[in-house]
Amino acid sequence: MYSFKNEESFKELCGYDIDGHWYPRVTKIIDIKSKPALYWFYGEAASYKAAKQITETSAKEGTLIHEISEKIMVGENPEVPETIKPAITAFWEFMNSRNIHVDKELVEKRIFNPQHKYAGTIDALALIDGKFGVLDIKTSQAIYRDYNLQTSAYIEALLTELPSLETRWILRIDQIKKCFSCGSTMRPKGGRNKVRRGKSVPCPAEEHQWSDLTGVVELQEFPFWKDDFEAFLGAKKLWEWENAYWLKKIGYL
Repeated sequence: MYSFKNEESFKELCGYDIDGHWYPRVTKIIDIKSKPALYWFYGEAASYKAAKQITETSAKEGTLIHEISEKIMVGENPEVPETIKPAITAFWEFMNSRNIHVDKELVEKRIFNPQHKYAGTIDALALIDGKFGVLDIKTSQAIYRDYNLQTSAYIEALLTELPSLETRWILRIDQIKKCFSCGSTMRPKGGRNKVRRGKSVPCPAEEHQWSDLTGVVELQEFPFWKDDFEAFLGAKKLWEWENAYWLKKIGYL
């Protein structure tokens, strides 16, 4: 609770100043939710320092994929580092094969909800197969249910301004190697090779026959968001309870 240096540090790290008012960030709010898989990863790591290094390196790689993907969506032709080329190539091919329209003015758009007092930055508003909605880019190993909390908050904040919003999508961009023998996949991210077994009996670790690194793109639609938003408000209430000391000091509570 007291891990922030002062009020300004708390405000900078946890939210945005918009039109003279401070609002907590959506992503900071949902960090309050327990993440068992992350705790398991830290528990299995050689040390906390080693786990932290992997996490930070992985985040940098994900941010790079995220930023370049957004540039492609708005019509730019950015230089692509070799380290993430398979993921970006797959994304480029996906965008060319699907009926997706993105307005560059609606990419990385700051939004806020004065009624429920929170803010965020959406990746994009998109028209996909004739539907208009929020598009959120992830570079994770899978599409997790937690993402629905984030996107539901975005939709609720945007409805007053954009009542034509219909839905939301998670667009996952990643890169993996696949074992030719057993179908297991290996995800080399952050300096850690994460192996997931395929449907058949997995090879012994030293006998996998890995393919070249290949990009993966997955798009999922989540049209029903109201229950998720109620859950987000529950997370927000808990986050406010956890940070009441600082929120009172800055006049938010």
